Amino acid sequence: MTETKTVDIPVQNGDEDRYQLKLGPQHPATHGVLRVDLDLDGETIVECDPKVGYLHRGFEKLAEHRTFAQNIVLTDRLDYIAAMSNNVGYCEAVEKLLAIEVPERAKFLRVMVCEMSRISSHLLWLATHALDIGAMTVFLYCFREREVLLELFAELCGARLTTTYTRLGGVRQDVTHSIMAKLDQFVEKFPSCIEEYETMIDTNRIWLKRTIGIGQLSAEKAVDLCLTGASLRGSGVDYDVRKHMPYAAYDKMEFEVPVGETGDTYARYRCRMEELRQSNYILRQCIDMMPPGPIVGNDAPDLVMPIKPGKQLEVDVHAGNALFNLIEDRNVFMEGDIYVATEVPKGELGFYFISDGLGRPYRMHIRSPSFLHIGALGTMGKGVMVADLIAIIGTLDVVLGECDR
Repeated sequence: MTETKTVDIPVQNGDEDRYQLKLGPQHPATHGVLRVDLDLDGETIVECDPKVGYLHRGFEKLAEHRTFAQNIVLTDRLDYIAAMSNNVGYCEAVEKLLAIEVPERAKFLRVMVCEMSRISSHLLWLATHALDIGAMTVFLYCFREREVLLELFAELCGARLTTTYTRLGGVRQDVTHSIMAKLDQFVEKFPSCIEEYETMIDTNRIWLKRTIGIGQLSAEKAVDLCLTGASLRGSGVDYDVRKHMPYAAYDKMEFEVPVGETGDTYARYRCRMEELRQSNYILRQCIDMMPPGPIVGNDAPDLVMPIKPGKQLEVDVHAGNALFNLIEDRNVFMEGDIYVATEVPKGELGFYFISDGLGRPYRMHIRSPSFLHIGALGTMGKGVMVADLIAIIGTLDVVLGECDR
């Protein structure tokens, strides 16, 4: 809930009406345990100071005491709305550090789950962002399609949110004909669903009033604030890691990078809506172009969870215990440091490793987009109304789980 406190501010040039408002950290519109300290002149924000750090998660320090393979489960819990993308980003970084080759089919599977994760994340963003601004119906529609994707994740790896599907050198297990058939049906139907969302809000005068001209950023300012993803592209900057520094099988995919012009909340909304269409198009290519072959490379067969013969989803406990011994005894880890970035739904997710060759990160730093986007609130929040700040927080699409990493 919000907490208000009147403070004594020296009266200068008619400032007698200024007071302080602490928004959060338990306010639903802050999308997590985020607190924003506001100095107000009436309902206009004069100063905006975001406060983070309420979760105390410590993933970067935890990673120093676990092997590279064991740390995959931690990445699920960064942006838990897009766990698949986090898994892929982490494994891509470790594989580059350790020079591990990934088979072609596993690359396509990674692209497939990343784009499913992007659609799922954007649907949750649209649902909650619209709800913050006052549109209730689109929230229900978005969750209708998101549920289909979560059920496909559960069928693929047994979990809806914390998936831990990607493995070093490949993926955990292959897709079934049932999963591919259901995904094919989703891809065919989804464009009409996007049109339904747009029909409800694209020309809604309340939606337009709450988004057009709100939180406007120029391209130069967006770059200075280190924004990435749709938050940056909405300001007219054409930057997408999938296109400019391709990884997995993105170099074989045809897709466009939606770019806005006005840099306001509405432009960022339009960018994400077009990204839904592009992700759906990428999924169609994954279905049509999926190559045969192994799902894990020869470089790292001991880093993939063994499966009982003839059983798709049942893991052999004894084989699992043997796996952890193999992980502990593996001696091919290299020394050095590396930074690898991938494009997750919220922007650029980067992992920086320092390795001393002992099989676990000596140091690990995560460049999480939500942390940097929250930092931009101090600039974007000045001069707007309190209600507009809620729209700005929503348009940045932050999750505090990856902010307080």
